[in-house]
Amino acid sequence: MLLLSFVGTSGVAWAAPEDTLVVNPAQQAVYLDENYYSMLEDPSGQLTVADVQSPAWSRRFVMMRGSGHPANINRTHSAYWLRLTVRHAPTETAAWYLELYDSHIGQAVFFRPRPGAAAGYDSVTTGANLPFATRPHPYKNFLFDIPPRPGQTATYYLRLHSDTRTSFRAMLHSSAGLIPELSVQYWLLGVFYGILVIMLLYNLILFFFLKEQTYLSYVLYVLSGTLLFLTEDGLGFQYLWSDWPSFNHFIGAMAPVLLLITFAVYASGFLDMASRLPALHRLGRWVVGLSTGLLVLDAAVVHSGFSFWLYLLPYGLLYYSAFCAYRNGLRPARYLLLAQALVASSLTFLIMRKLGIDFYNNAYTVYSLYAAFVAEVVILSYALGEKLKGLMDTTLLTQHRLLKQLRKKHQAQDRLVEQMRENQQLKDQLNSELEALVTQRTAELRRQNDTVAAQNRELLEANGLLALQSAAIEKLNNDLSRDLHAEKAARIEAREVDFGEFSQIYPDKDACLRYLADLKWANNAYRCRKCGHEKSCEAREPHARRCTRCRYVESATAGTLLQKCKFSIVKALYAVFLLHAHRGVYSSSELARVLELRQATSWAFAQKVLAALQRRRQAPDYADGEPWTHVLLDAAFEPELAEAEAAETSE
Repeated sequence: MLLLSFVGTSGVAWAAPEDTLVVNPAQQAVYLDENYYSMLEDPSGQLTVADVQSPAWSRRFVMMRGSGHPANINRTHSAYWLRLTVRHAPTETAAWYLELYDSHIGQAVFFRPRPGAAAGYDSVTTGANLPFATRPHPYKNFLFDIPPRPGQTATYYLRLHSDTRTSFRAMLHSSAGLIPELSVQYWLLGVFYGILVIMLLYNLILFFFLKEQTYLSYVLYVLSGTLLFLTEDGLGFQYLWSDWPSFNHFIGAMAPVLLLITFAVYASGFLDMASRLPALHRLGRWVVGLSTGLLVLDAAVVHSGFSFWLYLLPYGLLYYSAFCAYRNGLRPARYLLLAQALVASSLTFLIMRKLGIDFYNNAYTVYSLYAAFVAEVVILSYALGEKLKGLMDTTLLTQHRLLKQLRKKHQAQDRLVEQMRENQQLKDQLNSELEALVTQRTAELRRQNDTVAAQNRELLEANGLLALQSAAIEKLNNDLSRDLHAEKAARIEAREVDFGEFSQIYPDKDACLRYLADLKWANNAYRCRKCGHEKSCEAREPHARRCTRCRYVESATAGTLLQKCKFSIVKALYAVFLLHAHRGVYSSSELARVLELRQATSWAFAQKVLAALQRRRQAPDYADGEPWTHVLLDAAFEPELAEAEAAETSE
């Protein structure tokens, strides 16, 4: 990009006039290099075209090339005059057009000599501070007519004034080459915005189906980027708010701020910074908030023109957070690193142009930001899908392991049933043998009365053996039942049960309350929460304890994560088990689906459990792999809630 530089009116060296630009019909377009125009700064803003033509002011025009000044406008209160000398070809019959590429110039007045021998200049006034209808041609950039002057040399003046620091890039188009050039530009911009719209609709549909908040933040980020590009290329002013130039200026100032905020929200959700990188998450919120405040202050009051430096710190911090997340095992974070690297590369050319540094300024680098943003949008959308696919694969792997454990359990149950069947067959066989023996002994009694006593003793011995076998079988069944229950309890500690099996172990509220009461008051470890007394008795409520001194009643859920629970205590107990088993990494939507609860209820309860997990990890006696009962008995709750419960239960 070719930028205007600040040239002071005092102490200016005498400069050579600008080079004459020779045009001919064979040319399609001519880019205005620095040697083709000279510039004059008007701090008062009162000079007219007649004044700048006078010898006193004409000698103060300075050609930009070789002046040693950076190509920037540093004073927004001054007006800038540009002088351009054009030599028309003798065979010229068609008009030329002067195009200014920067659509943010506040006011642009183009002066061209009147045709014929009449002296003076005609003027055309337009600019970003005026309605779009003031433009000579309905085009997104400023386009001025240069009528044909066969064989003549004419001097044209351009007066620029803007409330914000802006740039000057211009090109002369022939009438034959203008329409194809404009068609290509609008076609490419149509493709660019078409891709953005497709990505918006695609990810918005995914958000409605999956209820994943990261998709919504992605949609808002793409919308902010679309708004920014609509203000940068002038299409928004041309088609959407052409009658409100002040609104166009406001959108141009606020769109980059919205882009920063929405990208920070997207990156935070995509990288799971709250759980994976809590320190960077807190720092990032402060940095983004402070940068946003400074950017708004600069846009509303300061107008420094260098606010793009304020974006480096928050974007750099978010990039570093993505690198840390990738290093910690979040593989989809590499896509975010790639996308931001592409955008940063294209922004390098933009920053160089704003600083007045000639660093590969051509059509490819000027429009590289468009291509980089499209690539970023596509890559970030793919990264979201990759992340969700990873979560689904992890869930399926966990389910596969649970099914494998369930299959082993069924095999054990089948072996137990088979053993019981064999025992029953053995018992039936013994009974059949005993019946045959009794029949035989009865017949022998009829024949041999003298052997009755001996046969009776044998029968008694056989009955004793049968009783011993029955007792042994009953003991074996009791041992198997007790081992099965112990196996289920051990599997809960091993985090290998689903909700169905969990419900079999704790089928109702009474079983859950009994489990909590056994945990709280194991080994008669009761201590009154109100007076500190250590003696208690049973209360009316199931599994509650009443202090024998102050009569305070404490429920089994008091002082646990299940206190004041608004839904089934069985589901709440299983939710605590799930979140502990997955170390807190379990989405609220999946929890709501498993427990058949509303997502808002699941999310609120999950936040309570996650807070308890965090406190437990910070406890001095914390041990990795410890049972979930440590989290279940988390006693961190508001004192006023405990007093309210005490008053309610005592009444």
